[in-house]
Amino acid sequence: MRLNQSGDSTSSNWRFPFFNLAHARFILKMAAVQGSIVDAKDEADIKTEPAADGFGNNHANDAGVLSASPGSSAAAGNNKPAAGAPEDQQTLLAVLQFLRKNKLSESAEILRREAGLPEEVLDPKGADSAGSGLGSGADIDGGDASALLSRVTVTAAGGAKAPTKGTVHSKSSAGEDQPDVNVVLSAYSQQGDPALYEVYYSGLKKFIESVLDCHRAELSQVFYPLFVHMYLELVYNNHEAEAKAFFEKFSGDQECYYEEDLRILSSLTKKEHMRGNETLLDFRTSKFVLRISRDSYQLLKRHLQERQNNQIWNIIQEHLYIDIFDGMPRSKSQIDAMSGSLAGEAKREANKAKVYYGLLKEPEIELPLDDEDEEAENEEGKPKKKKPKKDSTGSKSKKQDPNAPSQTRIPLPELKDSDKLDKIMYMKESTKRIRLGPDNLPSICFYTFLNAYQGLTAVDVTDDSSLIAGGFADSTVRVWSVTPKKLRKVKTATDLNLIDKESDDVLERIMDDKTASESKCLYGHSGPVYGISFSPDRNYLLSCSEDGTVRLWSLLTFTCLVGYKGHNYPVWDTQFSPYGHYFISGGHDRVARLWATDHHQPLRIFAGHLADVTCTRFHPNANYMATGSSDRTIRLWDVLTGNCVRIFTGHKGPIHALAFSPNGKFLASGATDGRVLLWDIGHGLMIGELKGHTECIYSLRFSRDGEILGSGSMDNTVRLWDAMKAFDDLETDDFTAATGHIHLQDNSQELLLGTYMTKSTPVVHLHFTRRNLLLAAGAYNP
Repeated sequence: MRLNQSGDSTSSNWRFPFFNLAHARFILKMAAVQGSIVDAKDEADIKTEPAADGFGNNHANDAGVLSASPGSSAAAGNNKPAAGAPEDQQTLLAVLQFLRKNKLSESAEILRREAGLPEEVLDPKGADSAGSGLGSGADIDGGDASALLSRVTVTAAGGAKAPTKGTVHSKSSAGEDQPDVNVVLSAYSQQGDPALYEVYYSGLKKFIESVLDCHRAELSQVFYPLFVHMYLELVYNNHEAEAKAFFEKFSGDQECYYEEDLRILSSLTKKEHMRGNETLLDFRTSKFVLRISRDSYQLLKRHLQERQNNQIWNIIQEHLYIDIFDGMPRSKSQIDAMSGSLAGEAKREANKAKVYYGLLKEPEIELPLDDEDEEAENEEGKPKKKKPKKDSTGSKSKKQDPNAPSQTRIPLPELKDSDKLDKIMYMKESTKRIRLGPDNLPSICFYTFLNAYQGLTAVDVTDDSSLIAGGFADSTVRVWSVTPKKLRKVKTATDLNLIDKESDDVLERIMDDKTASESKCLYGHSGPVYGISFSPDRNYLLSCSEDGTVRLWSLLTFTCLVGYKGHNYPVWDTQFSPYGHYFISGGHDRVARLWATDHHQPLRIFAGHLADVTCTRFHPNANYMATGSSDRTIRLWDVLTGNCVRIFTGHKGPIHALAFSPNGKFLASGATDGRVLLWDIGHGLMIGELKGHTECIYSLRFSRDGEILGSGSMDNTVRLWDAMKAFDDLETDDFTAATGHIHLQDNSQELLLGTYMTKSTPVVHLHFTRRNLLLAAGAYNP
């Protein structure tokens, strides 16, 4: 980043770097705070150095930048403040006297030299004569302390404002990332003539509508964030009539996918309404990201310089991040495909980190030949095979995937004997798996929950498809066996002492046949249960609830083992890691948490979403996790470091379903907009859009071989899509990866393999069995 160096001033011979002025203001602000002279209503943001182009954007190759005040005496492309401004001189003198008064003479001397001030300013007499504009107010202990502080605040409406950083680090706690409301709103106090807001906005709109078509689509992206911030400025400064007129005149021009945001915005008609409003704080503290070609950007910059439109300039500088790329401007369809989130598109740098999306090497487990296979082979007249055969799926994983993380990157639980037996069973089932494709669609078995009275809120099925569980609005969790084998509890401690622990069937003997039943009900939550997840070994079940807790249940005793308390608000979703031990949760507090079953405190806190975390999903290699949010973005997090490594935008509504492909390369997402979007994790790009559902999508699942993607929706349908064709048609070149340009084919009908209607049952869960039979579940809605 380049520092803005001092500019020549015609009114004074003093020169100083802008950085020093910001530093001086900061020192004076801190001095005032320590002296308890700051009234809460007088607090203002400490402005930092503006970025190179005045827009808060990082463009190393952009030589031309906007001046601090468009159309001022400074030459175009020079963003240097006037060095001799009286208020700047007074600020520096005040800080120097403060440092000297507190016996910080060395610091005062360094600041004086860097500012290029004469030595006599540190002399009391010299200071009095040199700082004629300062007067007696320079005395820090004097009664004019508030006047001294006022010199630090930005007084000119057209002055260059630097952005307040709104970045939330992934490891910060939920409480630390909430800005002070007064500080967040205070920037709106600097505003111009309210009667000119419509003129400013109309003028920019007229200009953008007059440019060439190739630029119009890109520049039109600035309408929405400008509209919101200009409206909020009017409301904050008590210009209610002007704000209402502004909203009514221009709200209809905004894109349809901002309709819900505008509805919330329309309710903010008074200054008092703005305090504590979460949506407003989100919008204020996060920069709205626009991706614009360099040619379009130059047009906008030139227009602002010529018109001296300070109001527009201030908002763009403080609240927008313009991500410039070299090349042809994007089309309207390309922009619409990526737009719609609460804070605009993702910065391209956000998706450049290396992601190890490959699968971990499977342990080598020999698959013994069972009796049925031996008999079948003998009937055909072939000799018995004495050597054990190995599963073809397992043999594929012998070679380490170059895109896979190391086996020891994160500590994973060791395989128990029971896990190895389950692996063998999985391999046996895999040998009988049906190969799916466009000409060989799966059979679908639908589990309908009757008499649920719209109370079914979550469903999950074990990996071996032997158990199904439902979470309900009455705070209960119910578990059913979908095989002839009934559910039994472990015997009491007294009865267990009577068992011969050396017997071969000890695992069978410890179960109490008297407790056998087809279903079990788990009580413990004090609010609706919104998410449930079986552990891979089927011994445990997780549930999360409106009561803010995640509970771990034993499926041997059907009792609650642990209640994990970390979320302060409802928890919307939870999921076990593919290897067990770890699990994730996400909720209304806008963060996701990583837990281990043997720790009552979270191991990681993933903060960055601007709204509720509505769904969570582990990557197949357990090194990454994806979260979907009401802010209409999807984030991919590194479990080891806690960093966000991918941000995907494009949905026009809250995201409620996520699914990774079995090979770990792709991610599918579904939202209330009825669209399924496909993402390339390695390149960080959207690669497909599947349109067909008419309601919110609540479930997505890939078949075991990754050939088919199933989607379940509130429109009472299950749809099957040709995932392999969607991925095979992908052409990702270096230019596409570098610029973020995507060319989505409108081929949803070609990829749609089948639509299956239920009578009146919204589909809330999908599950492919180990043999590729598709199970679906939902509650009948009469």
